[in-house]
Amino acid sequence: MDDRTYHQLSPEETLNRFKTSEEGLTEAEATLRRTQHGLNLIPEAGRRHWFVLLLKQFQSLLILILAIAAFISWLTDHTVDMWVILVIILINALIGFVQEFRAEKAVEALRDMLAPTAKVRRAGRLRTVPASELVPGDIIVLEEGDQIPADARLLDGKDLRCIEAALTGESVPVSKRSDALPKETGMADRRNMLWKSTHVAGGSAVAVVTATGLSTQIGRIAGSLTAIKEVKTHFRQKTDKLAKQMAVVASLSASALFALGYAFHSMEVDELLLVSIAALVSAIPEGLPAVLTIVLAVGAHRMAQRKAIVREFTATETLGAVSVILTDKTGTLTQNVLSVERVALPDGPVRRVTGSGWSPIGNVLEGEEVLEDEQLADMEPLLRVAALCNNAQVQHDPKADQYTLVGDPTEGALLVLARKADGSDRHEGWQRVDDLPFNSDLKLRATLVQRDGKRQLLVVGAPEKVLALCDGSWNGREAVPMDAAMRSRVQQRIEDWSSQAYRVIALAYREVDDMTIDKERITGLTMAGITGMIDPPREDVPAAVQACHGAGIRVIMATGDHINTAVAIGRAIGIVRPDVKPGTTLALNEQQLEKLDEAEFDRAVREVNVFARLTPAMKLRIAERLQHMGELVAMTGDGVNDAPALKKADVGIAMGINGTDVARGSAQVVLADDNFTSIVHAVEEGRIVFTNARQTSFYLLTTNFAEITTLLSTVAMGLPIPLTATQILWLNMVTDGLCDKALAVEQGHGDVLGQQPLKRGENILTGEVVPFVLMTAVLMAVMAIVAFKFFLPQGVEKARTAAFVVMAFSQLYNAYNLRSLKRSIFRIGVFSNKWFNRAIVASVLIQVAIIEIPFLQDLFHFKTLAFLEFLVLALAGSLILVAGEVFKYMRQNLQNR
Repeated sequence: MDDRTYHQLSPEETLNRFKTSEEGLTEAEATLRRTQHGLNLIPEAGRRHWFVLLLKQFQSLLILILAIAAFISWLTDHTVDMWVILVIILINALIGFVQEFRAEKAVEALRDMLAPTAKVRRAGRLRTVPASELVPGDIIVLEEGDQIPADARLLDGKDLRCIEAALTGESVPVSKRSDALPKETGMADRRNMLWKSTHVAGGSAVAVVTATGLSTQIGRIAGSLTAIKEVKTHFRQKTDKLAKQMAVVASLSASALFALGYAFHSMEVDELLLVSIAALVSAIPEGLPAVLTIVLAVGAHRMAQRKAIVREFTATETLGAVSVILTDKTGTLTQNVLSVERVALPDGPVRRVTGSGWSPIGNVLEGEEVLEDEQLADMEPLLRVAALCNNAQVQHDPKADQYTLVGDPTEGALLVLARKADGSDRHEGWQRVDDLPFNSDLKLRATLVQRDGKRQLLVVGAPEKVLALCDGSWNGREAVPMDAAMRSRVQQRIEDWSSQAYRVIALAYREVDDMTIDKERITGLTMAGITGMIDPPREDVPAAVQACHGAGIRVIMATGDHINTAVAIGRAIGIVRPDVKPGTTLALNEQQLEKLDEAEFDRAVREVNVFARLTPAMKLRIAERLQHMGELVAMTGDGVNDAPALKKADVGIAMGINGTDVARGSAQVVLADDNFTSIVHAVEEGRIVFTNARQTSFYLLTTNFAEITTLLSTVAMGLPIPLTATQILWLNMVTDGLCDKALAVEQGHGDVLGQQPLKRGENILTGEVVPFVLMTAVLMAVMAIVAFKFFLPQGVEKARTAAFVVMAFSQLYNAYNLRSLKRSIFRIGVFSNKWFNRAIVASVLIQVAIIEIPFLQDLFHFKTLAFLEFLVLALAGSLILVAGEVFKYMRQNLQNR
């Protein structure tokens, strides 16, 4: 029999199938089966060995081109150049490795450090063993709060309810029973099966293990991830394109230099070939891989400070280009807690309840008036039922000031309501006599309590069930008979609240003489009131969604919850906009989507922002269609069921607190606080990362274009080579090497989320910036050539010194230009980046030292310049800053017309 059809067997047939009994396996049998089935473990998806992380840093076309340049340098006896390039490659790899290794450790720290255990019967004795030692046929015992350690067939359960959100996405507890089910019953509806990594919300159970490890439902999903093909990241694609562009420019420049030298110069062919190869090497900005890596590292560090841990290094930039965020609802947009927001007596006014989460801090309001303790006396029966008909516990960690729930979320919400409203502890002294946990047939739970010889039966449950059992109601002063008109009014209020996505719970009671709860005698109740619960939106999410819309990012909710609940939350946070036109489709569920043809499906994906009751497969299909439309998709998820879509998305974002290990391992980014707002912060940092990557790239490329232009021009003019290969390498690595690192830490200038997302295929080097790069490079080359020709009569070494000073200081002034491609340096603040100004000062001191210190003079073949000569040459470079400011001003005026 297929191991996925045990739900159709009776408990006895299942035991026979596994050749076991309710006494459990013997240790010898368990050991034998462990050798056959292996340990009950799921390999941690996405976990990477440190050596693999290290090798990954060399998988870049940019690094390959630098390696080729180092090899050429070695062939042509440019040993110093070779070693410098190799050191740069190693530094680049080390920075990337350290960042990704730290991210891996941060993700591991989010995991529970205690190995899970399981209660299992072995040879009739109940033992606690590591969950990894379970085997098919083991008999496990489960209680409230336990994590289910393996897939299992329920043998016997007492009011068992399980939270299966990790597998199905459904946050409401599911009632379980041991009866056999039809073969065609879907996985989510198999009420007699228990699933690995889900939790027991209430009740207790005995079950037989049917599958372990990768054979479990969750294990199958984890195993299927290997079938999803790894694709090159968005940022790797861009840098590879940039590397190809640079390789073409370098090859053409070197070829042109050789051709010009051969035509216009008297150099020997072998000497000309060496100069051309040197030009080829110098045309490649050696520092670019390292500075791009630093840009990513800085961005990843800033994201970590804002609760987004980056596992895949290049995802820092990809987040900045995201155009669609496909997000789950529960726990990401909402608080993942049930809170009572409305409460009413059967025929009384609606009262609002403030506060959120499991914290008991809050008020009950009627209209805008906060009700004091004595004004809440009319709610005493309702509050007594909420407080005492309850098995939940809310625990407070005073150090972290955090509240956590143990037990059923619905019961927890009622307990918190009672604590908010019950400042006088009026329910103390009541003792529990008997308890009936939630019964899925009756759709209610009941508790029998007594105080001073007086006993009451307290009932909480589905409103339609409880209402049918009531023949009286509490009017705030006394219990009165419930007539048809009042029953109709209560029913209408229940329907109204339900249509607004509230989970409505009714509370009732009855005076009794019994010492035990008899299910057949839960009748003749007095309704104390109803409550409306909802998993409320996080307080900062509406502003975050609005920020996304302002940034041109579409936010789509894809949830497994009910469609009315999804629409209500969508309205509250702004995903469903208030100005939506009448007749517009607000939301679709999976059943509706499955009826659409491909064109209709694509139209729905383009126009609808709320999707409900989705399976993981449908989420994956939506993400794929969005990508096909050219969108760059970020997707959130926490359950194992989300893992395939997380891996397929351009940026997979997993929840760090409530997320499963499989989901975290499949994602590129892990949220340390499970908050949607952290995604928006990460997008903001991602845009800053791309801006900084682009600006530092332009800075380095401008220098290299200026150098190769200077070489080509002087050779064409029949002049000596104005800069040696070593001098060019110094300019590339040292002069640029300080300022480019400072540009890498440039903060955003406040307008990044006011811009539209980058186009999916937009490259780092685009036509928009080519005019600026060419203007700057040509101006730098012209000034260097003029200085070279002016000092050439005094000797070629002094002329090269002058050209070097002009080129070096032009680069420093150009660094100010490239702190922002759009805004004036005087608007963003000359001194707003302290690291940049320190880099400028250090660079100036280094330039003076290399020219004035005799040892360095001889090493680089420089000659001493008079102070006035040095000053004039250094100030001449400021023309670059003036030209950059004029260019920005003119472009801004043209765009404003």
